[in-house]
Parts: sequence; structure tokens; C-alpha cells
Amino acid sequence: MTINVKQDWKDIVHRCFRCGYCKFTFEYSDFNCPSYKKHRFETYSTGGRMWLIYGIINGDLQWSQNLANVLYSCSTCGNCMENCRFDKFNGFLVDIIEAARAEAVKNGFCPEKQKALLERTTNPEMFNPYGEPNSDNEELKKKYNLPDKAEWVYFIGCTSNYRQKNLRDATLRFLKKINLDFTLIDEHCCTSPIIRTGQIEPVKEFMNYNIEKIKEVGASKVITSCAGCCRTLKVDFAKQGVNHDLEIYHTSEVVKRFLDEGKITFTSEFNKTVTYHDPCHIGRHMGLYEEPREVYKQIPGIKFVEMGRNRENAWCCGAGGGVKIGYPEWAVEISKERVEEAKETGATVLSSTCPFCRTNLSDANDEFNLGLEVIDLIEILDQLEIKINE
Repeated sequence: MTINVKQDWKDIVHRCFRCGYCKFTFEYSDFNCPSYKKHRFETYSTGGRMWLIYGIINGDLQWSQNLANVLYSCSTCGNCMENCRFDKFNGFLVDIIEAARAEAVKNGFCPEKQKALLERTTNPEMFNPYGEPNSDNEELKKKYNLPDKAEWVYFIGCTSNYRQKNLRDATLRFLKKINLDFTLIDEHCCTSPIIRTGQIEPVKEFMNYNIEKIKEVGASKVITSCAGCCRTLKVDFAKQGVNHDLEIYHTSEVVKRFLDEGKITFTSEFNKTVTYHDPCHIGRHMGLYEEPREVYKQIPGIKFVEMGRNRENAWCCGAGGGVKIGYPEWAVEISKERVEEAKETGATVLSSTCPFCRTNLSDANDEFNLGLEVIDLIEILDQLEIKINE
């Protein structure tokens, strides 16, 4: 559903009766909203933001930088949607906040740090939010002997391609190992960072560009190891009115399919205790909870343990929604709570299925000397010996 600013907001937002469920999970007797837990002020809960937005719609409030800062100090993790009891609109809470941010941008009140995401992404020498020179991925194609045409495209994503290169390379090696017919494209940012921060003006252009590049290589399927890319390609393209007939998969879904169909068998062991962190973008935003877990549990030698808060109630890593660039110290503070929770399980490995989560969880683990090994699922799979079953 696309939220219409003039009509749908007013119809939906005024129904929020500020019961408090959006900021508290009674099952765990703890706050579920990182923003409210930090600020302890109603305005910083989802319910509070709904009423701020209602005030803007009614003209009772005027745009200001302080108001915009409240809207942006939210990781858009979506835990509020899981706990909101009003099922007529609880699925649209994050959409409404992101749409309000787009209105903030239109009115000139996007925070300065988040503006850098758009400036870098639209720079013709970059096309990514990290400000790195754009990689056309041709060197990677040569290194891994990838074809010009293929059934699949591995959409690497900016975080893996420019920051988490070990994860990228592990994915490339694994996909080669299982004989997936795939190639790479000269991809530009999937647009997740600028969508989350309301800077949507160039989004359709970027989306259409990536679709065109995928079509050029003859692919009908896309695999990505990034939760943010997966959600954007599978959900946000349609929300922005950019339609395609491509099949979009997260790596964990493809690995599970190969295991279920008996195409591959793990023949070596990973003898460590592992706990799994659910990324918000494939978890709460897409309902992809069990597929990664089923892959972990089929790894020989692994001891898999759950954190107290998991699946729809998993505590956010703290990096999403523009928080990592806008409020970096707070992002690591949120992540510290998650890494400590992982440590309480007795695990020695904290694993996830998102390079952005991997980055922020690693930052907290290192900064506070928490002593866990933080790696992605695909990095574990890359270490295994695999038998290909004909």
C-alpha cells in the first residue's frame, strides 16, 4: 500500500490512541523501541510520532529541524508494528514515518548527516552511499570467471561491495561452489538508504537502471546477501510504482532450497555455538524468520542457541533508518545491548544475514570488548566442504 499524504495519513494516524504497546513488549517486560528506551519521552515513541504527524497534517504544528530530528531518530526497525494492537493500520507504521520524512525533505528539513547519503548516491562517480568510486564489478567477474549472460544475478549491494568485502567474496565463492548459474552487473545503489531517509526524488531512476542491467544479462532471478537490498528489490520497488517480473531471493532462501531438494550436502563441520540475530529488513519487514534458522541447524557440528528476544521481537542492531550515519554513537549503543544479549546465551559466534547488521554488531563488539566472533551465515557456509549431488 502506498500512503497518500493528504488523505490516508489523516484517516490512519488519528486512530492511534497511545496505548503504549508500540514501545513495550509485555512478554519480555522490556521496551521494544530503541528510540523510546533512549529518550524516555512519549514523542520518541511511534505513538508520539503519529501524533506529531497528525499535528503537521492539521496545521497545528509547523516543520522545524527539531521536529524533523524526532522523525529521524528512529531505526524503522518495525517492532512497533508487531506490538501495535490496532490491526487496521499497524502494518503501515514504518511506511508512515518514512513518508513523513519525505515530507520533511520536501520542506527542507532533512538532517545534514543524512543528506550525505543522497549526495554520494547521486554522484556520477559513486552511485553508492559510502562515497566510494563506483565499481562496475568487471574485475570481480574476471576473478570468478563469471559469464556475460546467466539465469541469476548476484546483486551485491553497497555495504558488501564497499565495506564488507569478506562477506561479498564469501558469497561469490559459495555461489560458484554450488554451481549456481549467475553473473554480476554494474549495479547502482538499490536506494534503500535514501528511501529510509525520505530522499526519494531519484529513486525510480535508480530502480529502473538496475532492472535494465539485470535484464541485459538475460537474468530472471536475483539473489542478494543484503537484507536491505532484498526488502527494497522485493517490496519497495512496487511501492514506488516500479514493477518488474524478476524473482527476488535472499541467500538463505536459495541455500535452504538447495538443501531441501538434495542438491547439496555439507560434508564438514562447524564446531561452534552460534546464535542468530534477525535483521529487521528480512524479519519484521518480510517475515523471513525460519529459512535462515533451518540452514544454520543443518550445518554439521553446530550448536544453535536462541537469544531471549528473537524473530518478530528481536532487538534491532541499531544501524537502520539512517541512524548509523545520523547518530553513530547511539547506533552502537543499541547494538551493544544486542551483543550482550547474544553473549548471555553462551554462544561464541553471533551471526546474522545482513552486511549492515554485521557492521554495527561488529562495531559494538569491538568497542566494548565483548569477545564474540561476529560473522554472516554465508561466511560460515563458505568455510564448509560441500558435496554437489547430481
